[in-house]
Amino acid sequence: MRLLVVGAGGVGSSIVSIAARRPVFEQITVADVDLGRATRSAARVGSPHVVGTRADASDTLDLVELARASKADVIVNACDPRFNPPIFDAAFEAGCHYLDMAMHMSTPHPTDPYNTCGVKLGDAQFAVADQWEARGLLALVGMGVEPGFSDVAARYASDNLFSRIDEVGVRDGADLVIDGFDFAPTFSIWTTIEECLNPPIIYERDRGWFTTAPFSEPETFVFPEGIGSLGCVNVEHEEVLLMPRWLDVGRVTFKYGLGDEFIDVLRTLHKLGLDSTRPVSVRGLEVSPRDVVAATLPNPAELGDRMRGRTCAGSLVTGLGLDGKPRRTYLYQVVDNEWTMREYGHQAVVWQTAVHPVVALEMLATGEWKGEGVKGPEAFRADPFLALLDQHGAPWAMEEHAV
Repeated sequence: MRLLVVGAGGVGSSIVSIAARRPVFEQITVADVDLGRATRSAARVGSPHVVGTRADASDTLDLVELARASKADVIVNACDPRFNPPIFDAAFEAGCHYLDMAMHMSTPHPTDPYNTCGVKLGDAQFAVADQWEARGLLALVGMGVEPGFSDVAARYASDNLFSRIDEVGVRDGADLVIDGFDFAPTFSIWTTIEECLNPPIIYERDRGWFTTAPFSEPETFVFPEGIGSLGCVNVEHEEVLLMPRWLDVGRVTFKYGLGDEFIDVLRTLHKLGLDSTRPVSVRGLEVSPRDVVAATLPNPAELGDRMRGRTCAGSLVTGLGLDGKPRRTYLYQVVDNEWTMREYGHQAVVWQTAVHPVVALEMLATGEWKGEGVKGPEAFRADPFLALLDQHGAPWAMEEHAV
């Protein structure tokens, strides 16, 4: 399988590092608008099968030409979701399969944003699913860690552990500390703002999809393996849109263990209008306030040497077990920053995001996963994916919770 990875940031470079170790990938081309960043991403792997080049992720024609020139089988979108439409369209035009880790962005309802959905995450992608299917192409959307692993975990629970699922609650938390900074996010602040300040979406079988106010339904969740208790709140996330399409579930939520300080920072950014993506004029230059915030903060991909701790992703599944008795199981993955830095030179959050698309691509390359159209991770069998995940040094686990 030949890959074109668009975006040589933290996640894209980590994908390249992981995939380069797997013989199933014949050629990997990593492209970025910053040629130096793309070539550095390729050079750190030190393989003749990995090359870096320049491409503009906002230019569909540029990407189509590169996909054809590199003879790519799959375009891997490792950019933030602003660039989804041109990359998604380029894959279709070039006749390539497509994979992303975050779906097309949403637009809140114009008059009732905290009750009613507007344009939902991924709506534009699912609207053209028939066209992708007709061409025999697969767009695998939401295939990172969350969404991605969390969806696979829910599918595994549905197939192997539960006779009825009342709720899947995706819960994400970490005990990561970054030395030398009073405030430094461990993942893209641009994407974090998008997820956390948009109206969170919830799914209920009898009601369908609906929204709430940001940071709603606060709860304390005890994360495993010593990470401990964290306050979690609702945020907008793809799992809520994906799981009900393929799994019989009563309710789906997504909650981040953000912590009070992070929530206060996000609220302040919103109050000041610094979360806005609408350009403003500053001394004759048009700049987006959110882009300024992202440029001011340190690059999370470059903080691995200063980072300590672990990150946890998982799905808390509640319902009836195969024996008909009430059951509540958390299926999760914990990744330690010390290990990812030692083994790959990438910090834990970006590495954990990157390993799952590589496993999914390997599933597609070997024929374990097959499909056409626009599909999420839960559309495919979970067992072989999880078995291969263990081979990458990224084991998953389960723990039972009191019902």
